[in-house]
Amino acid sequence: MSNTYYDPKDLRKFGKISEWNSELGDKFFDWYGAVFKEGALSAREKSLIALAVSHTVQCPYCIDAYTKDALERGISKEEMMEAVHVSGAIRGGASLVHSVQMMNKVEKLSM
Repeated sequence: MSNTYYDPKDLRKFGKISEWNSELGDKFFDWYGAVFKEGALSAREKSLIALAVSHTVQCPYCIDAYTKDALERGISKEEMMEAVHVSGAIRGGASLVHSVQMMNKVEKLSM
């Protein structure tokens, strides 16, 4: 068994974030719950989005939670991987588009 910085058991402690500030913690959980209710997007679609975003922000707790949620909602491993690739493409593109800032700076300094 290897130790990691992120302890998977800590995911179960997520609900405790309200202990040190119940007002804000409760507001967060009310909002969080409302976000994931069926609406214009299905709970299945929201789960897949959450899984992709989890990879973008690199939250191991979220990745674990939404991988499990996706499987429970019948999302296939192929759909999950495709969503993760979309996440990677957006993240990569966001890094690359910032090269325009570098290019502008090089042009300005080269004048």
